[in-house]
Formats: sequence, C-alpha cells, structure tokens
Amino acid sequence: MEFLIGIGILVAVGVWLVSIYNRLVALGQRVDQSYADIEVQLNQRHDLIPNLVETVKGYASHERETLEEVVNARNSAVSASGPAAQASAEGVLTGALGKLFALAEAYPDLKANTNFQQLQDELSDVENKLAAARRFFNNAVSEFNTGIQQFPAVLFAGSFGFNEREFFDLGEDRATVAAAPKVEF
Repeated sequence: MEFLIGIGILVAVGVWLVSIYNRLVALGQRVDQSYADIEVQLNQRHDLIPNLVETVKGYASHERETLEEVVNARNSAVSASGPAAQASAEGVLTGALGKLFALAEAYPDLKANTNFQQLQDELSDVENKLAAARRFFNNAVSEFNTGIQQFPAVLFAGSFGFNEREFFDLGEDRATVAAAPKVEF
C-alpha cells in the first residue's frame, strides 16, 4: 500500500513538472513567434527604404549627406541581430527617415510626387504594424519572464534551460526617434 502511495506521489510530481515545462515552452514559443512578426515588418520596412531614397534622389540629389545617412542606417538595421541590437539600429534608422521626410517639406515637387506619397504611406502603414508587433512581442516577453520567475516554475526554469528574454526597447535611442528632425539649408 505504501508503495502505491509513493508511486502516486511520484506520478503527481512528474505530471506537475511536465505541466510547468509545457507552460514555459508555450510561453517561449509565443515570444519566438512574436519576434518573427517583428522581423517580417522590419524586412518590409527595409525593402521600402531603397525605393524611397531613389525617389528623393531625383528631386534632392544634392542632399547627399541625408541620403547616405538613411542608407547607412538601413544597412546597420538589416545586419543587426537580437532585440537589443535591432531596437538600437531601428531607432537610428527612424531618426534618419525623419530627416528624409523633412526634406520633402523643402521640395514641393517631391512632396507632390505620387510615387513618393505612395511610398511614404506604405512606410507609415509598416511603422504602425511594427509598433503593434513590438507591443505584442514585449507583452510576450513580459509573460515569459514572469512565468519563469513565479513559484513554482522558478525552482525548475533554470534547470530546464529557460532564461529571461530581452525586450525590444529603443532605450536611449527613443529620444532620437522622438526628436523633430533638424533641417538646414
């Protein structure tokens, strides 16, 4: 009889550990899937930028410094990996794009160009989707990090290989993104 009680306790503990593990796996998968959503939006954003730069070149080719800044920022963003590096690179890219759009104000023909307007609208749409994807990702990371820190999972999460994940946060670059671009002629 005592043997059956012992087996029952072991089975109950095993089921309990499996349920904790499965919950953490599900939370981890949600983080990975939401990060993939961010990458899809970032790829769309990165694909639009060369077209936007080429359109602006036709009207403001002497604004070489601003155009090169956008291209360099895009290249850095494309090569960045991991939430922290990508967030930093994307913050710089957003600031460079702000300067590019400020140029449109100084060039009425560019501002009226249908292709430029379409690209600007597409980029705006991608930016909105990207913001939503970042919020979803950060929520998933928060749930995952909370899940591995809560009792009883905290007792086993480390031994199961679950570690805290990074948020997609612009950090100090947020000020660069939020600042209005400075245009000088």
